[in-house]
Amino acid sequence: MPGSDTDGHDGVASQLTEGDTLNRTGLADQLDEGYDPPDRDPKIDVPTPAEEEAGASLDELLSAETPEVWDREEPDNLFDESGGQVGDRRSGRLVDDESDGWNDVEKDLVAEDVGIDGAGASAEEAAVHVIPDEQYED
Repeated sequence: MPGSDTDGHDGVASQLTEGDTLNRTGLADQLDEGYDPPDRDPKIDVPTPAEEEAGASLDELLSAETPEVWDREEPDNLFDESGGQVGDRRSGRLVDDESDGWNDVEKDLVAEDVGIDGAGASAEEAAVHVIPDEQYED
């Protein structure tokens, strides 16, 4: 019977396989599935009862809250923190791009983005964002 064997130490049943659960995540190991909290606070419920009474539609409220592209303040350069977050797309897990372990001799740290992990990212990984090549300036 699936999930009935124990690990021999504390009597806890082994982890169920994907076929034995209702979860269909497509991951080989179900423990890889995790919760990634949103980067921003959730929006409040709109429209509120007062806005519904005033006759404001959801489209009107959303258009008032969403800034237009041309209204955004552009930073002086890509590394100017006053312009907001650098890069629009968050990076995933960063791993050594070579299989030589950590025996790199070059002065630069080079890593490869292997995608967002199912579990929550560390603060360091969540802070890394992708800068498109066409925006990069030497």
